[in-house]
Amino acid sequence: MSALSAALPDFPWDLLEPAKAKAAAHPDGIVDLSVGTPVDAVPELIRRALADASDAPGYPLTAGTPALRAAIGEWLARACNASGTLGVLPTIGSKELVAWLPTLLGVGPGDVVVIPSVCYPTYEVGVRLAGATVIRADSLTAVGPTPRVKLIWINSPSNPTGKVLPAEHLRKVVDWARERGAVVASDECYLSLGWETQPVSVLDDAVTGGDYTGVIAVHSLSKRSNLAGYRAGFVGGDPALIGELLAVRKHAGMIVPAPVQAAMIAALGDETHVDEQRARYAERRESLRTALVKAGFEISHSEAGLYLWSTRGEDSWQTVDWLASRGILAAPGAFYGPAAEKHVRIALTATDERVAAAVQRLLS
Repeated sequence: MSALSAALPDFPWDLLEPAKAKAAAHPDGIVDLSVGTPVDAVPELIRRALADASDAPGYPLTAGTPALRAAIGEWLARACNASGTLGVLPTIGSKELVAWLPTLLGVGPGDVVVIPSVCYPTYEVGVRLAGATVIRADSLTAVGPTPRVKLIWINSPSNPTGKVLPAEHLRKVVDWARERGAVVASDECYLSLGWETQPVSVLDDAVTGGDYTGVIAVHSLSKRSNLAGYRAGFVGGDPALIGELLAVRKHAGMIVPAPVQAAMIAALGDETHVDEQRARYAERRESLRTALVKAGFEISHSEAGLYLWSTRGEDSWQTVDWLASRGILAAPGAFYGPAAEKHVRIALTATDERVAAAVQRLLS
């Protein structure tokens, strides 16, 4: 028996441990701006919904309760400007869906999956788990005429770069994929965090006109509602594709717990807590951006999302070490692809006190 893990890359965050230890040795403690995990409180209305649903002795529905499916559909219609008939499905956060989507769709050896040139590492992990071939490309003309492309990942706003793709670009990708019978999967987990531009969903009427054939969008409540610990995500789009995902996931036991489903309904039905969290991130973003520029960094893209894509024009691990010597931990661009080796990803997900500490260290 061969170990499946041997086909996978090193787990990125394990490689960051030496820099983390160096940053932690700072007299005033570490400022961890690497992973991007929420640190602010879960909104009370969501916690209350979770608690009220905690008496859940029976098995939950893989498809989600009717109330949850309705809440997801209504949110997608509002937030994504989607007027057509959507299939929807809750997922156990978004990472598991990203990692297993190629396999769930039947992608395998001999097939090709296209991912962005600079992107979230789990896209490539999912391709390797399925035994397929990965191509990194931001322009589909670079992919060539191969008929083997079965899945195309797009990510807007991008993790890590914060780049936003316009509706015209999204439309071209969808048209290209449909001509070849490929699926377009759009990771839109940062859709609600536009700063300098307004992100557009692949489900937007300006992109698909209400026809979601071959198109799905992946969303998460981790960032917009501070629910990373709840593992609360969902996917919407082509009803036929969603039906296929549901059929396989029922067999595999990929089920969102009933109390979490109830919490998701509460989160999707309220935008006040989202606006409040956006305001917190906006203040942290402005403070960190100003300090980084004054410290000699150049900020690339970063018009949306939870990160500042930053460079000093050197190897990303050198920059990580420079920051670690000041007690600040960032993620090296090397985690996100060969084209990212001179950038670092700096997250906005730290408390106001820790962000203030980072600012002071950058300016000293």
